[in-house]
Amino acid sequence: DFAKQEDILPALSSVRWDLVIVDEAHKMAAYRYGPVVSKTQRYRLGEILSKTSDHLLFLTATPHKGDPENFRLFLDLLIQGFFASNEMVEESLQNRDNPLFIRRLKEDLKDFDGRPIFTRRFPSTIKFHLSDTEKDLYNEVSRYVIEQYDKALARDSRKGAAFALVLLQRRMASSAYALLKSLERRKERLTKILKGEVKQRQEEVDLEELEDLEERQRWEKEKELETVSFAKDSEELKQEISTLEKLIEKAKEIVKTENEVKLIELKRAIEEGFRKIKEMNGNPKVLIFTESRDTLEYLVSKIKTWGYRVSFIHGGMSIDERIKAEKIFRDKTDVMVATEAAGEGINLQFCHIMINYDIPWNPNRLEQRMGRIHRYGQQKDVYIFNLVAEDTREGKVLTKLFDKLEEIRNKLGSDRVFDVIGDVFYGKNLYQLIIDAVTNAKTMDDILKELDIEPDEEYISQIKKALGESLATRFIDYTRIREMAEKAKEYRLIPEYVEEFFKRVFTKAGGRIRELKTGFIAIDSVPYEIRKIAESVDFKNRFGVVKKDYPKVTFDKDIAFKNPDVEFISFGHPLLEALIQWVIDKFGEEVKKGTIFKDPSGAYNGFMWFYIGEVKDGKGETAGRKIIAIYDNGNELKEINPAILWDLSPAKEALDIAEIDEKKVLPFVINAVEKYKQEIEKERDRQAKIKEKYGLIP
Repeated sequence: DFAKQEDILPALSSVRWDLVIVDEAHKMAAYRYGPVVSKTQRYRLGEILSKTSDHLLFLTATPHKGDPENFRLFLDLLIQGFFASNEMVEESLQNRDNPLFIRRLKEDLKDFDGRPIFTRRFPSTIKFHLSDTEKDLYNEVSRYVIEQYDKALARDSRKGAAFALVLLQRRMASSAYALLKSLERRKERLTKILKGEVKQRQEEVDLEELEDLEERQRWEKEKELETVSFAKDSEELKQEISTLEKLIEKAKEIVKTENEVKLIELKRAIEEGFRKIKEMNGNPKVLIFTESRDTLEYLVSKIKTWGYRVSFIHGGMSIDERIKAEKIFRDKTDVMVATEAAGEGINLQFCHIMINYDIPWNPNRLEQRMGRIHRYGQQKDVYIFNLVAEDTREGKVLTKLFDKLEEIRNKLGSDRVFDVIGDVFYGKNLYQLIIDAVTNAKTMDDILKELDIEPDEEYISQIKKALGESLATRFIDYTRIREMAEKAKEYRLIPEYVEEFFKRVFTKAGGRIRELKTGFIAIDSVPYEIRKIAESVDFKNRFGVVKKDYPKVTFDKDIAFKNPDVEFISFGHPLLEALIQWVIDKFGEEVKKGTIFKDPSGAYNGFMWFYIGEVKDGKGETAGRKIIAIYDNGNELKEINPAILWDLSPAKEALDIAEIDEKKVLPFVINAVEKYKQEIEKERDRQAKIKEKYGLIP
């Protein structure tokens, strides 16, 4: 969202990028309406990056929304015009030979020992009926908005009217409190129009593009649009204000009496969630999602009265504030209430119970929400509760959707249907179906019929194909990757070394550390000099923020993996990186002189040379870079593993530089780099042949 800004784009487009990685890439969206293609700001950013980068990697759990043309335009950003038609895209997916697209399903991912990387996921729908007073309010609101819709149709303002209708229905579906706030804002605006204090306006809006906006922008736009009026004169305005006053009173009554059925169901779901956590010996945390900020504020206050400690995240908070809220939830509170803003960039895998207080009308967002807790690092099975009022128009559509997904899920034998809702209902715009339901644009029978897919053998077979891997995956050499992973594990700097280095340097820099009985350490204060290094904008952009203290720390990845409430410190962590920079600043010149080590095994007695070997391609760009270590015993030279350093121990003797002669080493080093170049050349040739085969320019 920063990059897409008009004043930032020129700077981005003037740079040639080696690699661009786009997370939540589906938000680079474009839509076709007849001959016209409507592009979001994010899509325009994608077009620029597509032209200015050598490599593009898009990451998304929801690559398409059941809209084939939307998906084709999305793939167009990777290689423009590669798929000229939707039919070509569909054929490539069915034949599993789409070279631009690799699908990995959580259920299929395993480590090199064959163990599943992701835990299981158990979604369930809690269906309920509105109370008589809620149903009465729901019907009155529906009558009011349909009346507004008809007026708008008469004035040819369909989009604005549809949104006014949709927004109020969504507020009602979220909570009586959110509806009340919307009605109050609308009444206040119309009263000002009546008094001549502000002008009447009619806004046009595209609902799908509105959905693609960043949450804060969407809220601002919604506040503008929820006050659009279609009254033609002051008399109609007075009548509308009178209607709003009656609706406000009814909504106030429901909020005041706290008899909202959904709120009662939420309390039960939270209690059930904590019961489930106790059974599983899990972390006592419950995450609740809502679409509305008004509902979020309402739920936070209500849940506190039930005796729980509560924190929250919403789109009005900066990323730093969201990360802080994530830590508070991890370390202090029982329940977090979040809007879609927690659906991106926030990792909550220390929690494994989630409640969808309201369901996103764009069902692809469900997977985004689930991904906050059902992700790499989750140690427990994940339980998701979806609250749905099945006696409302939108509730009927969502109920049918969940029932159908459950049916397909049972036949497939896994819950992966949530990963691929767009495939399961391919060619059907689920969001539009809900809009059609609440606006009476289609009959309920017609809408439900569209969702009434018959999951027979042929259909399940098609879904299984859609769930399969693409052709590109056939060229991944898993054996080689496994060997590389094993080597990386063997050569890595073991956690004990990092911990020992950290403790020595941190203490030398004036920091205080406490050993905890649990085996972890506590960092009570970070020295000013270290925090000062971390204050620069460049440092923060690269590594993040250094905190003043860290209550519980480990240096072991495996331990951190099993204890998500513990701070994992390793390379890349802002505190360790600031500490390393402090060492370089203080002792960098000393290191350049070289040093003496002792070999406990007695195998080495001589000089070791360390070089960085770099290979460039025809464009002058780095094709590969590695550390090359050469051992000289006085008689011969040989290349050795640079990781040998981990096996040696520092000595206190002074180094006699006079003995060192680099001239005889250089030809040997150049030969080692030449061998490395041949390895890179062989791999590049392999990749070029694959690209050539599928019409991609090598």
